[in-house]
Amino acid sequence: MDFPLYHLDFMGDRMLIAIIAILHVIINHGLAVGFIPLVTFLEFRGYQKSKESETAGKIWDETARKLMFTGFIITTTVGALTGVGIWFAASLANPASIGSLIRIFYFAWFTEWIIFVLEVVFIMIYFLTWKRSGESPQKKKKHILFGVFLSVFSWLTMAIIVGILGFMMDPGSWIENKTLFSGFANPIYFPQLIFRTPVAMMMGGCFALMVTAYILKRGNNERNSIIRHISLWILNWTPVAAIGAYIYYFFIPGLMLGNLPVALATQKFQSWYDSLLIVILVAVIVGLGVSILGAIIPKRLPKHLLFIPVIISILFMGTFERLREFVRKPYVIGNYMYANGILVEEYPLYQQSGLLKNTPYSDIEEITDENKYRAGQDIFNFTCSRCHTTHGVNSVVVKFEKMYGDSTFNTESLKTYIRNMHNVRIYMPPFPGSEKELDALAVFIKQQQVTPIPIEGPQTDGINIKEVKY
Repeated sequence: MDFPLYHLDFMGDRMLIAIIAILHVIINHGLAVGFIPLVTFLEFRGYQKSKESETAGKIWDETARKLMFTGFIITTTVGALTGVGIWFAASLANPASIGSLIRIFYFAWFTEWIIFVLEVVFIMIYFLTWKRSGESPQKKKKHILFGVFLSVFSWLTMAIIVGILGFMMDPGSWIENKTLFSGFANPIYFPQLIFRTPVAMMMGGCFALMVTAYILKRGNNERNSIIRHISLWILNWTPVAAIGAYIYYFFIPGLMLGNLPVALATQKFQSWYDSLLIVILVAVIVGLGVSILGAIIPKRLPKHLLFIPVIISILFMGTFERLREFVRKPYVIGNYMYANGILVEEYPLYQQSGLLKNTPYSDIEEITDENKYRAGQDIFNFTCSRCHTTHGVNSVVVKFEKMYGDSTFNTESLKTYIRNMHNVRIYMPPFPGSEKELDALAVFIKQQQVTPIPIEGPQTDGINIKEVKY
């Protein structure tokens, strides 16, 4: 309630964050955490091969360099922009939650930024000095060592962020003692890290396998061997990822597991949950099948087939991020802050005296018949717009029309549902306002059905601030 809230009514704020964040995670996991160690490994194998055959060593080394070129371009452009974009979008869409996380994990994020700067330095050194590293065995050894350092720092940035992501699902003992260590060493931290690390390695392998098949022509003496090594890289990490997934699932709080059907299939298709699990399992098996073919008969592996593991890995990571974001609802920070950005401990105050009286970003002190619609719009902005729009993605009007039909809404029915919605749908936060504010919200939603007028956020409409009385 301490910030004006940015709002995109055509697509929703959470969709904005989801697009940027999922794209960044796919790049970070697939082309940094998992890809760079594989490239370093291939360069090292090229160094070993050069002792037996200079020609073979150069093929391996050049393949690794071309792979790194692809990764370097994507991570330093789209990857870097989406990394900054997450901060920008989260600060606009839910400033209360990102502000709380910064206060709690200031030192952790400071450390992560130092490591990130070092990661940028090492990736520049590693890529830009590649060709000169082949001048002597000593230079090549140092270059490979830079690849190892880069791999470690890439993993460390993820390892720190995973602590914060785990905290948002289950803060653990932090709720009682409020220390940095208890927040970072939350119950979800190690299970999620154990899962994400091998998945990133597999994603990096899938991307490298596809690119290698295109940059090395058939008939190249080392093509089959390189494809086999990359395929084995993917297969060796697969059981580790499976074990990590089981451990991660085991540590997810029980109430959050109840959100999985809706998280995976949305509310409309939640009855398809079991069928979708089978589809996902079959897709993963197909992806692994392609990797097995690459390990056994790389010569006969069609290069166009290698798009399948890449697409599956992207869809898998995107689905995982959606599940992780959704299952923690109704909270944005488990048991501490609801998805609407309101602290759990603030609810009694707001439900008693009202939201509008306790925020500077509404000039309405008392709700009257004349200002009820505008008060309802303010209440919608403060309590609903983090997840819903009026007529765009996840429209609140469409949601109620699915429940009550196309006939004009009854405000009493709307109020009854909103008052008890958290009991019906456990992923919805309780309504935080007073009875008068609930009535105003119902009037606003009803009027939006009768006269659809998409609302603009304060970035367009500006803000109405209470008059300060001395």
